[in-house]
Amino acid sequence: MAETEDVSSLWRDDLVAFVIGCSFSFESALMDGGIDVRNISENHNVPMYITNIDTNPAGIFSGKLVVSMRPIPSFQIPQVVTITEKVPQVHGSPVHIGNLSAIGIKDISIPDFGEASTIREGELPVFWACGVTPQSVVMNSKPDFCITHAPGHMFITDLLEKDFRN
Repeated sequence: MAETEDVSSLWRDDLVAFVIGCSFSFESALMDGGIDVRNISENHNVPMYITNIDTNPAGIFSGKLVVSMRPIPSFQIPQVVTITEKVPQVHGSPVHIGNLSAIGIKDISIPDFGEASTIREGELPVFWACGVTPQSVVMNSKPDFCITHAPGHMFITDLLEKDFRN
């Protein structure tokens, strides 16, 4: 598996590109709402976990849902849901709150991608569908060829996050 910053030499006319949303896209909306976004305040990549939740298969492609996690004080969870549900194009509402074992996470301190965030007393882990899910699917499906982003390094556009808010 090679890594490169320029894939133009690998591109062929028979390839198809997909742009997949990223939960980083709603972080500024959370901060605008007075929510501490722990991966930002601790200056590290968001923790991401491979769950036990199957994606819907498509041809040879299948795998598990990956989620990103942000610890949120219990009293702010309704506000976080309200803020993120307004950006459904970039992951929308959380897919799970709390109980790790229900989604197959054994140890919150050991993410599959990114770095662990501190969870303080009175906070719950809140999980959103993650744009790293395609990597989980690729790792499971093992296609002959694939170009994808690395966790935390995604597509950049001139569209602003605020443009996606409903």
